Amino acid sequence: MQPRNGRTRRVLVIGELDGYANSLKPVAIERFLRAHGHEVRLIDTYSLSRASGARDSLRRKLPAPRPRKMLLYAVEAAGKLLTARWGFGRRRLSYYVLLANHRVRRSILTSSLRFDEFDLVICETPHDAGVLTVDTTAETLYDCPTPWADELFFEERLTERQHAELRRREKKIFEKVDHLTFHWESYARYARAQYGLTGRNVAVMNFGCTLAAERAQFDSPPRVVYLGSLGSRFIDLPLLARLARLYPHIDVYGGPAPDPQLGLNYLGYTSPDILSRYQLGLITCTDDPLRREGFSAKHLEYLAAGLPVLVPSWRRHLENLRGSVVYTEQTFRSVIGTLSDAKQWQELSDEAYAQAGRLTWDRTLRPLDSLLENTPGPPGDHAR
Repeated sequence: MQPRNGRTRRVLVIGELDGYANSLKPVAIERFLRAHGHEVRLIDTYSLSRASGARDSLRRKLPAPRPRKMLLYAVEAAGKLLTARWGFGRRRLSYYVLLANHRVRRSILTSSLRFDEFDLVICETPHDAGVLTVDTTAETLYDCPTPWADELFFEERLTERQHAELRRREKKIFEKVDHLTFHWESYARYARAQYGLTGRNVAVMNFGCTLAAERAQFDSPPRVVYLGSLGSRFIDLPLLARLARLYPHIDVYGGPAPDPQLGLNYLGYTSPDILSRYQLGLITCTDDPLRREGFSAKHLEYLAAGLPVLVPSWRRHLENLRGSVVYTEQTFRSVIGTLSDAKQWQELSDEAYAQAGRLTWDRTLRPLDSLLENTPGPPGDHAR
């Protein structure tokens, strides 16, 4: 496909391909832009400090033999040592480790990439968003997963003073970039209200999905699936464990492996292909201001398989996520009981699948097409 204005653009996409939700949007953007006739370079920074090699190889566990990358490796090791299990370190020292990580990553990327060779630079991760503050002739787009300072604060990784300072730094990036989007539009509203953004550069470019090749089918009793990362506090694993005790037909996939004492039916890491074996998708999250306004990428994965989605009652803005059913711990079993009726389940499943059809990547990424159409480039440099 040729670009709409006949001009091919060169685009750099920076993201962390961690095998979970963070991998989905950078790859979708690359495919979308290539399909529309643009030249795209995707940089995976997930293992930025590591030696090259297969992801599961021993070599990949070693630091890359370059000074900056060895420094980043040391910062990451210090972060694990000081903040992973030590409560004081997690709350008091995470900020300093994060700043060091941010600065070293920025130094590595700015020294190895020539941003002026591109017409548009897109960053998909807060860990590398500092690169968008460099002086460049390229236009910049920060497609922010979630307001990071607030996420870290509610994860209990910042003091109040550190939170205020990191929010100030993050706001500076938000205001400097040419274009600012979030993985879901409710995060944009949250950031404008809580960070006091001017909003001059804010646009909507929501997360998307790919419709499943095989849709879910009704069965009784309904089997419930949880699929996704299990490594953050906002997931609320204790809530997931309590729900599993209320209803025994819940299977959990993802990583890292949860504490066995939670009693979850944990079945390891898998792909979304298994979703068609289930009847309901499950979301759990903490009840804090950010997550109330928030979004879960797994929500769209569930909808794309035709699964009705069970969502905590405190999560707002479900009007664009039809096929969702809210629950509390007190109503969880009765909600599932209602969906044990084949007719009611099928109606909600059809609603979920139709909603996913309105949120495919080809639809949600259309703002990129318009943005590039209006992005100036060197006269005649990329014309086709």
